[in-house]
Amino acid sequence: MTRKKVLLGLATGLFLATSAAFAAASLNGAGATFPYPLYSKWIDVYAKATGVKINYQSIGSGGGIQQLKAKTVDFAGSDAPLSDAEQKEMPAKVLHIPTVFGAVAVAYNLPFARLYLDQPTLAGIFLGEIKNWSDPKIKALNKGITLPNKPILVAHRSDGSGTTYIFTDYLTAISPTWAKKAGKGKSVNWPVGQGGKGNEGVAALVKGNEGAIGYVELAYALKNGLRVMHLQNKAGAYLPPTLAGTTAAASGRLAALKKDIRASLVNADGKTAYPIVGATYLMVYQTQAKGETATELVKFLKWAITSGQAYAKDLLYAPLPADLVAINQKTIATIVQK
Repeated sequence: MTRKKVLLGLATGLFLATSAAFAAASLNGAGATFPYPLYSKWIDVYAKATGVKINYQSIGSGGGIQQLKAKTVDFAGSDAPLSDAEQKEMPAKVLHIPTVFGAVAVAYNLPFARLYLDQPTLAGIFLGEIKNWSDPKIKALNKGITLPNKPILVAHRSDGSGTTYIFTDYLTAISPTWAKKAGKGKSVNWPVGQGGKGNEGVAALVKGNEGAIGYVELAYALKNGLRVMHLQNKAGAYLPPTLAGTTAAASGRLAALKKDIRASLVNADGKTAYPIVGATYLMVYQTQAKGETATELVKFLKWAITSGQAYAKDLLYAPLPADLVAINQKTIATIVQK
């Protein structure tokens, strides 16, 4: 064998070994649909920069947590943090790493560019107490508009959902009746309405049915061309969901988040705070098995809370403030490999 062939063989072997290692770097996650527009962007950008393939199944927060519990994924995405009781049910300690903040929009299908709902009326619709768009309570909030004599179709999630958790957390905060009748959770017993799977499913129900109303993450409302309600916030102002309103709500709860990263952000103080806002989390086990997967997971988490934040605003998510980035960095530093 000539020297040239030997060198060529060695180079080919090195290339194949490098390619195999490059291809082997991959992570698997599942969970929330709420941040999926952003996570899809992250996955694409990160793969091009690092060669690490990330597979994320947008199946809802409940499904993601169940897959993490079963240890079939490396991380879960959830807008609903684990309670202390739920944490005890997991096979090992789970870390909560907030990635961004987002707004839950109340979308509707009527030919009016702007509609208003106060807190009691919104709760009344989802309780099934207000059944028609011509109801006097809705009319009183929307003077000058001839609302139709049309039944209200309530659209809600049919799967375990962090978006549902945020929305029902808000309804629980503003309505004692809702708190007693349904409460908050990733899944609740809905008093009325029709279920759709994922934010995509609820958006499709609203878009496909005149007179429908439902709750979806803001990016899904805009992507589907849905109109969104101006909702009354804690200060009495009526606001549509916006990036500025999301940021204001998160900023107003920063002190609470520093005490407990799982703190609720709904119904925040401040005239400019949109009332239905939540953090979305990546959840991972604190103790990881030794290997490339654990190493790459830590690298991705560090990237997501720093460089990844640059992609949030374009997709209408509020980036993390510096204080929370620092908290996340300390949390990630506690991840160990056994």
